[in-house]
Amino acid sequence: MKRRSFVAQAVTGLSALALPAPAWAAPSLKLNKAPAKVSDRSYWLTTLLKVAEPVLAAAAQAKLKAAMPLKTAPGQEESRRKVSHLEALGRTLAGLAPWLELPNAPADEVARQKRFAELARQAIAHAVDPQSPDFLNFTQGGQPVVDAAFLAHALLRAPTQLWTQLPAATQTQLVQALQSTRVIKPVYSNWLLFSAIIEAALLKFTGSGDLMRMDYAIKEHETWYKGDGTYGDGPDFHWDYYNSYVIQPMLLDVVATLVAAGKENKELLEKLQARARRYAVVQERLVAPDGSFAAFGRSLAYRGGAFQHLAQAALQQQLPPELPAGQVRSALTAVIRRTMEPRGTFDAQGWLQIGLCGHQPSIGETYISTGSLYLCTTAFLPLGLPSTNTFWTSPAQDWTAKQIWSGQNVKTDHAF
Repeated sequence: MKRRSFVAQAVTGLSALALPAPAWAAPSLKLNKAPAKVSDRSYWLTTLLKVAEPVLAAAAQAKLKAAMPLKTAPGQEESRRKVSHLEALGRTLAGLAPWLELPNAPADEVARQKRFAELARQAIAHAVDPQSPDFLNFTQGGQPVVDAAFLAHALLRAPTQLWTQLPAATQTQLVQALQSTRVIKPVYSNWLLFSAIIEAALLKFTGSGDLMRMDYAIKEHETWYKGDGTYGDGPDFHWDYYNSYVIQPMLLDVVATLVAAGKENKELLEKLQARARRYAVVQERLVAPDGSFAAFGRSLAYRGGAFQHLAQAALQQQLPPELPAGQVRSALTAVIRRTMEPRGTFDAQGWLQIGLCGHQPSIGETYISTGSLYLCTTAFLPLGLPSTNTFWTSPAQDWTAKQIWSGQNVKTDHAF
């Protein structure tokens, strides 16, 4: 049996959503003829908005708690019900933010960009308003510090769209919500960066953030650096993707925020960026010829979010010389296709389901629920680059594993 094309799956998912308009779909989509070949950028944006639509359409109407299905590991429903909605909002915005912030977007993206930015602002307003039915939990348990951090990261990635254009009352409530997470003591691990990036956002937008929380997270990760571009998750090294899910993207952006505020040395940022470029090389080499990647470590249900670091390196123009833009774009496109297209990725209403390649409930740990899954949006960060950037205009190019396993001659790899 042949697998349906992505367009066919997308159209099926759209009809099930029963939303007012197919906002994620390209305006010129023709259903009565074979689809023309679309650009990587068009494919990325269509896929990202398909993921984000159910979350933001519901949250903008203060209906996220009512509309989002809650799928968890057996016996975890009650504990995850308290945190899953902030997960969905914070993680969706963390990946969507750079595209929302993009000035002079291509003409065929402008209407969708405007709509999703407005949905995002309405969603944030409900999330931080104590009188809203969608007022979210920022203080109970440990998990809220995690997803307040992803929300804070989104604010740093889209300061105009997700902060400046908020009403003053919402800005005040958002600051209060972020500050309220200070009651949570982070785990002695990558979690230190959750507190740190919340404080970085507060520093940027209010002029006052807890410098000690930021400095502590930075210094501890310096002691946890294991070499060759990789950090431990706490004192020990873990074979997983947390250097990409959390550690490198947040560490870099916390330090960059401090440098911009004149509260940290630029030399530290440059050192971290050099390590990050090496880790980007490692990440690109992890992408197999078919777009799959080694399924080790925890949190595999974040799908393409495992490559947030490589995506951020592209967004921030920090790719090393040995990674041409067209090669990285091709690798990430392959990952997105491999993790987002399999049957079962979405339920009948368009919400993500637990799994790495389709619907695989047992791949989700006890802390995984529906909201957690939206970290996959961070694979799409380069949509924040103009369509004229070389990331999008460079010819498609085989990535390293595809070169090697098709018999092409490649350069040797060396440690940093």
